[in-house]
Amino acid sequence: MRVNQLAKNLNITGDTVRFYTRIGLLSPVKSSVNGYKDYSDKDQSRMQFILSARNLGFSVDDIKVIFSRTDQGESACSLVRKMIQQKLEETEKQFEEMVKLRRKLSNAVEDWSHKPDRAPTGNMICHLIEGTYTESSQLEANRESSMMPSLED
Repeated sequence: MRVNQLAKNLNITGDTVRFYTRIGLLSPVKSSVNGYKDYSDKDQSRMQFILSARNLGFSVDDIKVIFSRTDQGESACSLVRKMIQQKLEETEKQFEEMVKLRRKLSNAVEDWSHKPDRAPTGNMICHLIEGTYTESSQLEANRESSMMPSLED
């Protein structure tokens, strides 16, 4: 099948198929008659795998590593389990950071709604934002010092 047929079968663009072909994840056979690239059912299966893996957050490099295993006839399942576990842990960390950011934003909205507007001066652009770093740094320092054990213990 040609690039556009493969793309149509998977409801993607021809450019997507060409991209994965260009980086070596698909290996169509070039026709000696007309120079067109012909994609096999195996290419279609690989493209479907790529789409599913990308949907789960796997990078192109991750997929290359997986294919390097399967192309050698090895199972990649144990590797995929490790990779997805790592991705879950990374996502959890990112989620926690986003929750912290959301809390900061929410606090700023509440706090700033009660503060007046001020014109900029030579040393100040917007007092709302400029005071935030100092306040959050002090809060972080206070939080950390309250969590540290005392040397007298």
